[in-house]
Formats: sequence, C-alpha cells, structure tokens
Amino acid sequence: MKHKKTFIAGLIGTFLVLLCCATPILVILLGTLGLGAITGYLDFVLIPVLAVFLGLTFYAYSKYEKSHKKRRCKK
Repeated sequence: MKHKKTFIAGLIGTFLVLLCCATPILVILLGTLGLGAITGYLDFVLIPVLAVFLGLTFYAYSKYEKSHKKRRCKK
C-alpha cells in the first residue's frame, strides 16, 4: 500500500514537471509574477526534478510489483 502511494506521487510529479517542460505554463506564470529573468535557468531545475520523479516512479513500481508477486505466490 505504501509503495502504491509513492507510485501515484511519482506519476503526478512526473506529469506536472513534463507539463512545465513541454508547455509555456511556467514561463507565463513567472512572467506574470515579474520573475521572467529566471526563465533561462528553468532547464537547470526542471530536468533534474524530472529525473528524480521518473526514478521515484520506477522505484515505487518495482517495489509494488515485488510485493504484489509475493502475495500471488502465497495464495
């Protein structure tokens, strides 16, 4: 159950970061807030955050599958 929540958090985080990378949502939001000068540095932040969320998603999925297989074998 714990790994399922981690997996869902990883998926949501990955989706949000991909949304910020692929669309100009974050650039528009930062421009609206008057922080348009830092938009040039977004790649330095978003790419590592995307890697972390992808790693978290794959880790949680592998743990979830292992625990799910153990339950199937016990039955």
